[in-house]
Amino acid sequence: MGRVVLIGAGPGAEDLITVRGLKLLMQADCVFHDALVSPSLLSEAHPDAKLVAVGKRCGQKSTAQHFINKQLVEAAEQYKLVVRLKGGDPMVFGRADEEITALKAAGHQVEVVPGVTAALAAASSLQASLTLRGVARSLTLTTPSVGSDETPSTDLFTGTENDTVAVYMGLRQAGPWAAALLEKGRNASTPVILCESVSLPAEKFTPLNLGQLPLFSAEQLTDGPCLILIGKALSKACTELNLRQQKPEEITLSDFFRAA
Repeated sequence: MGRVVLIGAGPGAEDLITVRGLKLLMQADCVFHDALVSPSLLSEAHPDAKLVAVGKRCGQKSTAQHFINKQLVEAAEQYKLVVRLKGGDPMVFGRADEEITALKAAGHQVEVVPGVTAALAAASSLQASLTLRGVARSLTLTTPSVGSDETPSTDLFTGTENDTVAVYMGLRQAGPWAAALLEKGRNASTPVILCESVSLPAEKFTPLNLGQLPLFSAEQLTDGPCLILIGKALSKACTELNLRQQKPEEITLSDFFRAA
């Protein structure tokens, strides 16, 4: 019986994988990897390792989860060490529970190595704390994305005006769920930052507010993965981003004081 390790590859940059995760990747006989895992990270795998792409991208053709489970079980019966390399952290919207359940049911040993999830990487790039003394005491990770057999929902966690919310895989449904948040009383001026391709060279941040989000078009963004951050704790980061995007003649002295 082989050993299977689920490893978080991090948000995109190849050097954000943990040391433990990298060591196991370099020893693996077979590696099942997500679509967003960096090619340069995959090049760190053992030269003789079998690489199997089982990625999922929203709106694109992808490998069915039940088939991934089946492949993992079969590989564990064939190889000594199998790595399942997942973007971000395996236990955050990574469907890890389904894979772990299938492997354990087949009698295989399973381990999990954590990774850096996109919300934390985005906060680091922005240098914006997601929890802030006197402003935000909690952080919620949520998604409007559901399975193919489930009914789409706009019922996201609203929390209080002081909570920070990180919305994963939510850009395509941003209009309906943002409108629902506004209807439930969330302030239209609440800061929002669209975070594209976090930690990668193409990383991009777009500052908005919650009232603008239902009118925002996904076509205005690149094809990279997009995380949406919402909350008062992002006020300073939004101001700084707006200043960077303004032309020099548009920036006033009061703008600098507001960003300070």
